[in-house]
Amino acid sequence: MALVTSLNPAASKRERRKTPRAEAAPDRRGPMRPGKLVPTRARLRGRLVAHTFMAADIVLVLSCALAAWSIAPTNANPSVFFAAPLVLIGGLFVFRAYAFGRHETLAQHLGRLAAATVAAAAVTALALYPFAPYPDFRAAIGTWAPLTFAILGALHIFWWSCVRGWRESGRLTPNIVVVGATGAAERLVAQALKQRDANILGVFDDRKGRSPGSVRGVPTLGDTGALIAHRIMPFVDRIVITVPSQARERVGELIARLRVLPNEIVLLLDGEDEAYESAAISRIADVPLAHISGPPSDETRAAVKRAQDLVVGTVALIICAPLMLLIWLAVRLDSPGPGLFRQRRHGFNNEEIVIWKFRSMRTDCADPTASRQVEADDKRVTRMGRLIRGSRLDELPQLINVLKGEMSLVGPRPHAVGMRTGEVESARLVQEYAHRHRMKPGLTGWAAIHGSRGPVDTPELVRRRVALDVEYIERQSFWLDIYILAMTLPCLLGDRDGVR
Repeated sequence: MALVTSLNPAASKRERRKTPRAEAAPDRRGPMRPGKLVPTRARLRGRLVAHTFMAADIVLVLSCALAAWSIAPTNANPSVFFAAPLVLIGGLFVFRAYAFGRHETLAQHLGRLAAATVAAAAVTALALYPFAPYPDFRAAIGTWAPLTFAILGALHIFWWSCVRGWRESGRLTPNIVVVGATGAAERLVAQALKQRDANILGVFDDRKGRSPGSVRGVPTLGDTGALIAHRIMPFVDRIVITVPSQARERVGELIARLRVLPNEIVLLLDGEDEAYESAAISRIADVPLAHISGPPSDETRAAVKRAQDLVVGTVALIICAPLMLLIWLAVRLDSPGPGLFRQRRHGFNNEEIVIWKFRSMRTDCADPTASRQVEADDKRVTRMGRLIRGSRLDELPQLINVLKGEMSLVGPRPHAVGMRTGEVESARLVQEYAHRHRMKPGLTGWAAIHGSRGPVDTPELVRRRVALDVEYIERQSFWLDIYILAMTLPCLLGDRDGVR
């Protein structure tokens, strides 16, 4: 039958039309890839969201207790309004009111709240009944419980809607790629398809000719070489290496090869005991396993840093707005062309972002890829450009990038996509270059206050910049950021000869 088909041209054409293209489109995306990929910087962390909901609920429950006390009948026992809220806060944890399971309906979630409220009322009444008459409890509980449940329920309807929307948009579901088409990879994909707590976007495998085209529908996108340069990587939260536990040498080679990436890398060994693997797979969407490389997961620090950016960035933008308007007018009057210049640069996790600056070069000499870095007495720089570059005022429009969440006030300076040092792309000069993308780029940074500002036109300068950036990422804290912000202006004023 196969021979007859191959000798029939019409049949062959029909087969070609039917097979490759019809299957390629769904296979390439896979069953878990969302309609629109969300950059990792915009992803929400489940535990941080839950802690935020908890804090809001605590404030609300205590406020409801005060409100209920103020409107309660005179015979209501006041001790209920102090004890019941504390019991309810504990009850919300016991009844898993912050789980927000993917398959949990709104009615089921409100049922948890109702159970927690009834349990809190019952426990409070049983604990305090021996010390006061029953009517006093009935009046107090009858005022507190309905009011608290009504307001708390309304808030949790809003929480539930938010979580559902964030999941649908991909903001609350981590994206994962798997290295190694092994049995553990297949079981991991099966678990992800069942639970939908993580999106596995693709599988990468180095075994040429032996790797399957897909693992339970998740496409094999290439080998590890393809992984390093793949355009999907800025949207990937975690790389999971699933290799046989006995292949120690191969594990070492994979880790060494993938360390150049800014993404978090974790290890799931195939062939370990069933209990270990089952526990590991169930936690992989939320908790790192054997952490190998990538940014440390510190949600509290990230939240504090983002709050710092929003508060300080907003105040700085308001204060600097009149100055920015004057600079824009001066640039327009100084030379023909727009007042602002836009450029594509590398952001967090190697994402390409568009940053804004005041234009400091002649329009006919624009160099969006930084193929030629600025030199001393560069003829391309305008008169106004020399003034604003020397004082770094040309960077002020990047406060918009900070408020949008693409940049931070403090971090490694963003380099232009394709920036070159001499004849070589700067990213190829240092193996750890991509490590500087493990944090959002900043308006200023540790490297900037240590003299590494402006162009990096020699390999030595590139290495020094990367070393300082990596040192900052490892040491980053709220107070270090405050110190860097405080030292930025004195460092700039004391460096009038630097090329910028």
